[in-house]
Amino acid sequence: MSDYDIRPLGRKCAATGADLAPGSACHSVLVEREGKLVRLDYSEAGWPGPPVDAVGVWRGLVPPTTEPRREPLDAAVLLRCFEQLLEEGDPGREGLRYVLALILVKKRRLRIEGSRTGTDGEYLQLAGVQGEGAWEVRDLQPTDEEVETWQRELNAYLASEWH
Repeated sequence: MSDYDIRPLGRKCAATGADLAPGSACHSVLVEREGKLVRLDYSEAGWPGPPVDAVGVWRGLVPPTTEPRREPLDAAVLLRCFEQLLEEGDPGREGLRYVLALILVKKRRLRIEGSRTGTDGEYLQLAGVQGEGAWEVRDLQPTDEEVETWQRELNAYLASEWH
């Protein structure tokens, strides 16, 4: 672990506010502000030269973006996806249903109405905030690793089926 917490390259020029384009030259500088090291990044055109209080200065290239930017799906689309996953009833997608239900609760599109105990565990009872359905998903109480795995699976599912 490092003694310093320096953020990675920013997306905007500190002087002009313009986007730092992938592949373009940029200048970076570390300055001390209120007892903390702060990184500032500049485009070639916005570079004013190193400030007098610079702790470090370097020049580099803005790296290419690693993932194409996708627009987030709206809650209505996510709800339709959730309903479809419930209708399919595939036991292998139980984790996807659970994570999607939690996302929809967080987005305030579903609310938890209660819970019940079944022979195979606890179930969350859900309803749409606009009067849709009465649904249940098993409360899986997953580990962080399981949630991460299900989120990746859900992203892949949404990208293939819903984009």
